[in-house]
Amino acid sequence: MRLECSHMQYTYPGSSHAVIRDLSLKIDEPGFHALFGPSGVGKSSLAKLIARQIEPQSGTLTVRNIDAIFYSHNLERLPGWSPVGRHMERITPADHARLKSDLIAAFGLESLLGHRFSQLSLGQQNRINLLPYLVQDFQVLIMDESLANVDEQTRGQILLTIKTFFPQSIFIYISHNVVEVAKFCRQIWVMRDGHKSPQAIRRKGQDYRPDQELDRQALDHCMLEIMSAD
Repeated sequence: MRLECSHMQYTYPGSSHAVIRDLSLKIDEPGFHALFGPSGVGKSSLAKLIARQIEPQSGTLTVRNIDAIFYSHNLERLPGWSPVGRHMERITPADHARLKSDLIAAFGLESLLGHRFSQLSLGQQNRINLLPYLVQDFQVLIMDESLANVDEQTRGQILLTIKTFFPQSIFIYISHNVVEVAKFCRQIWVMRDGHKSPQAIRRKGQDYRPDQELDRQALDHCMLEIMSAD
């Protein structure tokens, strides 16, 4: 699998400022890869370009051996009139029923299946929002603040679960939490204002997994490198 952006540029209609300017990056291995940086530097815009929800004015997106790219974000809403369990039954392919059950258990969502989406807290809604994507066939899933409003311990458990269940998939993880991206992601693309060149700088993360012992000193060094890249 390979996903490569080359000299991409995008300016929103009516704006004189390019949010994505001559941006290049490459992701060619499975695992978690972060887009990190302050609000307004183009993380979500780049995610939408990769997902083909918007098209660049110039530059190219090269995709190889990838059939499905999904884009999830923390403002999504499932139908409010249907219990979330029934909704999941409708959208889950028959051959993924076991995967659905395993994910629901791993995410701690069993007690919520009879509730309507509108009855859930924001953190519960965001956990539920991920499931419709994970039970499909995909190679790339963009998670744009998908675990916002979820407590830190539960977020960590979910990230480790996803790593375990989908070792051959690419995840593009957008978060403002430097500890999180440094700990769980294998590479971090630090995005900067469009007038800076290059707009995205790559840093190596810890790619923490359940069978590893976390190196706290290396994690601190990684966070320092990420923050200094801006």
